[in-house]
This record gives sequence, C-alpha cells and structure tokens, in this order.
Amino acid sequence: MIFNTAISMTLSDHIILNGKAISSAEILNLKADKVADPSTPEWENDLYRFLEEWFSESEFVIAQTSGSTGDPQAIHLPKTTMIQSARRTIEYFKLQEQNRILLSLPCRFIAGKMMVVRAIVGQMNLIAVDPSDDFDLLRNESFDFGAMVPNQVFKLLESPSGKVKLENIRNLLIGGSAIPATLEQQIGQLKCRVVSTYGMTETASHIAIRELSGENRSDIYICLPGISVSENENGCLQIHVPELADPLQTNDIAEILSAMNFRILGRADDVIISGGIKYHPGTIEKKLEHAITQRFVISEETDEKLGAKLVLVIESEPTDIESIQQKITQLLPAFERPKAIYFLEKFPETANGKVKRNEIKSAIHRF
Repeated sequence: MIFNTAISMTLSDHIILNGKAISSAEILNLKADKVADPSTPEWENDLYRFLEEWFSESEFVIAQTSGSTGDPQAIHLPKTTMIQSARRTIEYFKLQEQNRILLSLPCRFIAGKMMVVRAIVGQMNLIAVDPSDDFDLLRNESFDFGAMVPNQVFKLLESPSGKVKLENIRNLLIGGSAIPATLEQQIGQLKCRVVSTYGMTETASHIAIRELSGENRSDIYICLPGISVSENENGCLQIHVPELADPLQTNDIAEILSAMNFRILGRADDVIISGGIKYHPGTIEKKLEHAITQRFVISEETDEKLGAKLVLVIESEPTDIESIQQKITQLLPAFERPKAIYFLEKFPETANGKVKRNEIKSAIHRF
C-alpha cells in the first residue's frame, strides 16, 4: 500500500490500535481478513475500511454530510483539512503521545473518522469499542480523551455505574445532536471535563466547544486555535478556517460575541414566520425543556390568518394535553405559545440521530 508522499511527510505511517502498532502496509490484509470474517461486527468493518482509505494514496476521504435538512451528500474531504483539524484538537486539549483515546463512535460518520485521525496524528493509543456497548471497560480503565453522542451519555447515566464510567474519561466531547436540558444538568455534575462541540462534516468535525461541566459551564461556544467566525447579512454563522480560502457558510443563526465566541440560536431553514414575526423553534424549545420529558419540537402548520401557526409535536402516545398546556402557559409568553399539540409515536431521524423537522412537518399535515 502506498501512502501519499505529500501527506506522509507530515504524518505517521502507522496507528496504535488497542495497544498495538499497525503499519499502513498491514492495514490492507487486516481489512480483508475482517471483512471476510462473517463474525466481524459492522462497526469494526467500518473502522478497517476507513483505515484502508486513510492510508491509501488518495488525497481525499469520502465523507457524508449529516442529512439533517435534506438527503445526505457525499463530499471529498481533503486529508490535509482533517490533519489540521486533528492538530487543533490535540493542541486545545493538550493531548500527548501515548495518551489513551476512546473510539466509541461509528467510522461511517465524520466524528468517528476524526477520532482515528487524531490518534494517528498525535501518535496516541486508540481503543476501539462497539458504539452500542455498555462500556464496561470504563469501570477499570481510564482515558485521556473520548467522544459520544447524547444518547450514549443518557443511557450510561441511567445505569448505576454510569457516572463513574464517564468520569474515567478525562476529556469527553458530546456532539451530533442537541443535548436536552435535563441531560445537560446531569452532565454538569460530572467531575471530568465535558464539552459540547460545534462543527460540520466540511470542517472535519468540531471547530468550537462550550463547557458543560465544572465552574466554566456556559452556553457560549469558543473557537479552537486558528478558527474565527462572523455572520452574513442574514445573521447566519460563517466559519473561517486557515486552510480554506473562503469562509464556510452555515444555516445556523448565531449571536456573534467576538471573532472567537458565539451562541447558536437556531437554524435559518427552521425559522417559522407567523403573522409577519420570525420565530426560532430552538429558542422556544429551550424554554420548554424542563417541562416536557419526551422528545419534542416546535413546528408549524398552515393558517389562513397568520400564514403559519406554531404547533408543538411530542414524540409520544397521546397524553394529558391539559397538563401540557398549563405548563406552556407558565413558561411562554402568549405570542410564543403553540396553537395546537400533536403526538407522533416515533420522530423521523437521520442515521446519526438528528431529528428530520421537515418530515415531522409533513406528518402533522396528515392529521
């Protein structure tokens, strides 16, 4: 196997995986053996497929966008972009060679791919586990760095030993989807450092973090070294990455506090215009998080007078609407209160767990 010279000059040609150094030349045979073995779990096949792709002579990696606002798109992500992203994370969290980092995310997505790249760039020991695992290894083993999605953290905290397990990860990243307020409260009590990440596939994972635990808990995102942000004329966040000539445009409405600090208010394509007023569903949802235990979204349906009206959609069997309405009255001003409440048994979502708001909107139109 030939590793591209332009990249290999700045990068190790091996990975330390589960305590063993594996050279790029060994990856091809290992991958073939894994894929040929029917007992190999799919998450492990994905890992070796990505390792083969990473150590190939191609200058790009094929990555999928999340698909939260449309169909997932395949993009050619430069390996140099991924290397620089890995270096920023390593620098920010002060990671060192031989640190133990946990791969508990599937390598089908950019978050899993980047954990592998960080291990290679930083010459750290990558311990790979099944993403659906109960993480029993965390009872007796500690890690310097790891990443999970909110649902993994939620399931761990439901178990008696979950808090202890999570605290055995010195730096824990949480990303992929929104973190419910109740879960964020629990995370805030952890003794390890836990951060929420902001980023996109095009930026090779996160470009900013906000603290979820400890004395520095905040709703403000802080950019990683070398990254800055601005907003366009519509108030949407633009990301400035040193290795890219042009800023990356997002659909996220942001409050820019400085070139390196910002809050996310919602997505431009989620904005609901009702009676000539713009509403950000995410802002309203934040106010209701403590009152509604099930997953829910603020959506819209057509209204003859208002053009569109706000509605609340709850992922649940139909339940006590009167009780919910009382809570809404207490927590929201009159103009933000949903005009109707609907229930869906299961929310449509992307492969990595993000809710598909447009499909929810279509579903309630059938009621």
